[in-house]
This record gives sequence, C-alpha cells and structure tokens, in this order.
Amino acid sequence: MKKILILMSRAGGGGHQASAEALRDAFNERYGARLQVDMVDLWQDHTFPPLNQIPKSYRFLVDDAPWLYKFFYKVGEKPQAMEPLFTAASRVLSRPISQVIHRSNPDLIVSVHPLMQEIPLRILRRMRRSIPFVTVVTDLINAHALWFNKDVTLCFVASNTAYNMALQAGLRPEQLRLYGLPIRPAFARPPRPKLELRRELGMHPDAPAAIIVSGGEGMGRVAEIARVVAERLTAGSQSGGPPAGQLVVVCGRNEVLEQELRAVVWPIPTIVKGYVDNIWDWMAACDCIITKAGPGSIAEALALGMPIVLMGYIPGQETGNVPYVLRHGAGVYVEEPQQIAEVIAGWFRRERPIMAQFAQRAAQIGHPQATFQIVEEIAALVLG
Repeated sequence: MKKILILMSRAGGGGHQASAEALRDAFNERYGARLQVDMVDLWQDHTFPPLNQIPKSYRFLVDDAPWLYKFFYKVGEKPQAMEPLFTAASRVLSRPISQVIHRSNPDLIVSVHPLMQEIPLRILRRMRRSIPFVTVVTDLINAHALWFNKDVTLCFVASNTAYNMALQAGLRPEQLRLYGLPIRPAFARPPRPKLELRRELGMHPDAPAAIIVSGGEGMGRVAEIARVVAERLTAGSQSGGPPAGQLVVVCGRNEVLEQELRAVVWPIPTIVKGYVDNIWDWMAACDCIITKAGPGSIAEALALGMPIVLMGYIPGQETGNVPYVLRHGAGVYVEEPQQIAEVIAGWFRRERPIMAQFAQRAAQIGHPQATFQIVEEIAALVLG
C-alpha cells in the first residue's frame, strides 16, 4: 500500500478543505486499498499559538476588515517580503511539520493550499527526504503567487490564466497540468431526475427553484437576499396555482445565520439547511444558483450546467472568477438584493429561455471529470 499525505488548511475558507476531501474521496473510490490517503491541517492542528489561530481570523478579515485582507494578500505576492517570513517560519515549524511527515511516512505529498508549498518543501530538504510533491491549485483564475513553487513535481491548474501565471513564476510546461478544479466525485456522475430529488428532499415538485449558497462559512448577504427574492416571487404567485418559485438556502457552518433563517415565516416554499454533505443533490434539484464567486461553487455549478447569479466576490483570489463566468455566458453578476430578485423572477417566468441558454453555456465549460483526471495522474507517480 502506498501512502499519500494531503496538506490543507482551513485558513482561506472552507474551499481548501472541500478540495482536499474531494481528492481523498476520489483516491479512495478509484484505488481503494492500493492507496492510504491522510489529510492534515498543518496550521490549525500541528502548530502553536498564534499561528494555529490563523484559520479563525479569515472570516473576520473578509467580512469586517477587507482592506486588511487585501493588504496581506498583496504583501504575499512580493517574494522579497515573504522570504524572511518563510525562513523564520520554516525554522520555528520544523519540528511539528517534520513530526507529521515522519508519522505519516508518505510516498507522495499533495498540497491544496497556497501556504503549504514553501515551508514544507524547505523542511523536507532539511530532513533530506526526497518525496514527490504535487500542488493542486484550488483557485480558478487569479492564483496567488504563493501557489507556484518551482521545486514541485507537478502543479495542477484550472484555467489558461492560472497556467500562464505558473509559467511566469518559473514552472516548466512539463510540470503543469490543466484539467479543472477538484470537486467532489459525485459531480462526475449524471444527476438523478429533478422530480425524484425534490420528492426525496422535501421540495415542491413543480415550482422552479433557486439555491443560495455562500461557501462553507455562510458568508455574505445571504439572509437579506433570501428574504427579498422570496418577497419578489410571492408577488408573482397566482391564487390557486403553484408557487412562482421556491428557495433552498444553505448556510454552511454559519449556525447563527441558519437559526435566523429558520425562524422566518417564508411566503414561498423555503428550505433552510446548515452544512450539507450531499450538496450535489440539492444543487441538481434546483434550476439556478445564487452564490458568491468562490471557485468551488462555480466549478460545481458548471459541472451540473446550472445558471449562476454571482452576488459578490472576495478581492484577490476571486476577482477573476466574475469575468470568467460572464465571458462564457454562464451567468450574471448582481450585488443588490432587489436586482438579484428581479433576475430570478424573470428567469422563473417570462425569461425561462434565457435561463436555459445560461444553463447550456455553463455545461459547455464545466469539468465534471477533473477530480478523477487529477488523482489518476497523481496516483501514477506512486503506483506506476
């Protein structure tokens, strides 16, 4: 049995963890007992204060101090600023990280986080360990400079833009692979019929449905958008007929948001969920998605051929995702809740052909098989 160690971190939101889990599940599904896959959060579980508090600061920075988050993001793109930090961190963290590597004793290491390249590679050199090291970039368009280390064995990217950024950072073409983002293996399989899914999930069988998601942390103006969309669809309902629409709101790990929305008396059929482990079923049961421009949510929607309403983005790594969706005609970008409600109301009534066009274009640029393509290449490095 060969061993693979996946390095991830909850710093930067839940998308990195979701990508790590997607790769782990695909390895297990495709190779079973031939591979043992371990997944660790180096920052949160294997460092000490204040470093292990970094993941918890992410939401504060994005929601309450975006200017500070943007500052840190820009500083991280300057090698001259990061070099002394990496030198110090690799020395301070040498013992806990080397212990993780010794304990796992991997035949190959995979990183799915921009902070999981430089320091582990330095420590591996100090340990005199020669282990294949693979980066799977989990940003769609704008990939931070920290993703790209010239010493990796392979680097997987999800777009031509990220591919060119890797070349500019000094990686060679033979080190690069362009497939798509790693999303959960279930998205690679044809979805079950909508009516079957809706009955199973407790949804209205006939009313058009929109799902609202905002990452694993439930960030953004989800509550306000859900209320305004529901009110707008209520205005279009006809007495005695089916509802003009229905909503599914996925709050992720944001328990405060979940409790707030569960207490609402909704004027249309609405299901409020926290974190769900079958998000592909909920998405496939709906007709369109309202989401911030997170790369994972976009990739999942494209894999299912879902029209996308982008309601916001995090400056930096998500900036390029908006024009990507718009350029390919897979969705729209609207920030104000009232305008989002107008888009959904139009799609659900007189503009259904337009929604169908968005769906068709979304499916054309989706990469539902990307995760399996990635794990097959990685597995070949250790299984031959």
